[in-house]
Amino acid sequence: MPGTLATQAAAAAAGVVGAFGGPVDQEYLFQARQMQALSLGFHIILVCFGVAFPAFVLFVEGLYLRTGDPVYRTLAKRWSKVMLVLFAVGVVSGTILSFELGLLWPRFMAEFGAVFGLAFTLEGFSFFLEAIFIAIYVYAWDRLPRGAHLASGIPIVVAGILGALFVLSVNGWMNNPTGFDLVDGRVTNVDPIAALFNDNLWTTFVHMLLAAYLVAGFVTAGVYAVAWLRGKRDRYHRIALVVPLTAAALAAPAQLVVGDWAARQVATAQPVKLAAIEGLGQTTDGAPLTLLGWYRDGEVEYGIRLPRLLSLLTSRDPSARVAGLDTVPPADRPPVNTVRFAFQTMVGIGFALTGLSLVYLGVLWRRRRLPRSVWFYRAVAAAGPLAVVALISGWITTEVGRQPWIVYEVMRTSEAVTGAGGIPIGYGTLAAVYAVLAVAAVLVLRRMARRPIELDGEPALPPGEGPPRLSGRGR
Repeated sequence: MPGTLATQAAAAAAGVVGAFGGPVDQEYLFQARQMQALSLGFHIILVCFGVAFPAFVLFVEGLYLRTGDPVYRTLAKRWSKVMLVLFAVGVVSGTILSFELGLLWPRFMAEFGAVFGLAFTLEGFSFFLEAIFIAIYVYAWDRLPRGAHLASGIPIVVAGILGALFVLSVNGWMNNPTGFDLVDGRVTNVDPIAALFNDNLWTTFVHMLLAAYLVAGFVTAGVYAVAWLRGKRDRYHRIALVVPLTAAALAAPAQLVVGDWAARQVATAQPVKLAAIEGLGQTTDGAPLTLLGWYRDGEVEYGIRLPRLLSLLTSRDPSARVAGLDTVPPADRPPVNTVRFAFQTMVGIGFALTGLSLVYLGVLWRRRRLPRSVWFYRAVAAAGPLAVVALISGWITTEVGRQPWIVYEVMRTSEAVTGAGGIPIGYGTLAAVYAVLAVAAVLVLRRMARRPIELDGEPALPPGEGPPRLSGRGR
């Protein structure tokens, strides 16, 4: 960070008027933040499906091309229509989100648009590429040669990943700003390439990429686990369960490793966020890791302390010094209990999903079959909603942990917000729009799921085809 930028950040931290003219007179700042959070929380779930679900579809179609088995083609074709519906809903929520950035945070966009504008421009190209090829893929099943049709789906996967990369680049930049100088409160010497490839990009991107496969994989597998519990155990449902569940099961253990990498990045670039995550009130040598508990008056009450573990995890040294919340004034600290609860929820669910994944992979590898316990399928059904909760909790940790800054140690959220009124009305309207979108998407998907499964050249599969329900015994 340039010296002038560090000077401005230090002045703001000391309570001096901010570099951008001080807070805006906006009594609904909290509602504005919640309005943005609602859009992000809704859209990020769809992003997960946009990144991971096309890969599931192409994988199944690839199996069809290799084997000629009509079950694979039928599954891929039905899933491609699900992909189209989710993309359409994501277009609406993404459009709302882009307008919100300008309407709710005009000073942020005005001051720093030139810095991160390249990332949003590239994301726009990725979106149009994805839209074009989704249309080709869905409507050209019987109009293109088999190999050409599979190839038409590859840009969907690539565009989904690149779109996420460019958006996450902006988020990484907000948490670790670079690529500009701040001189007399004005952004100068802009380097959009440095901003695009900021130091926070790769940890954020890889962490989110694995999260996308976890969410899309467990949610999709959960749907078919419920069908399995209801007696639908034909080959179609078995394949539809195994493909996403295997992808999610492979991603879950990897996410623990990447999460450790991301946590050490936070310790280096955002020590105050780490202190809030761990409820560390005082800078400490050999800092403990505290599970559960409630942060009050500089310490965590009723928590389980693991001596020196925080220092060991962040620095690989059990005696290392870890910065506490006392390094900044109270006005520059995030809401500790919100951040701690969100982080520990994410980590707890992550370990639970990893345990479920290891059970599944272990049985699949050792016995070459699916687990037989009814409790396993109940756990898979629950894993989908839990994965979504972990996803949202992770984003709460990231975004709330950065507060009170919209650009870390450069611009406060209170300096970026609009001064316009009517935010509570907009918040209520937005909630209603998302409720309608969610209900409409669920109704359309349920109607699609109820259509008979018709294989090429074969009769439709009866809804309940398969052996009797499994007992609760065995693995």
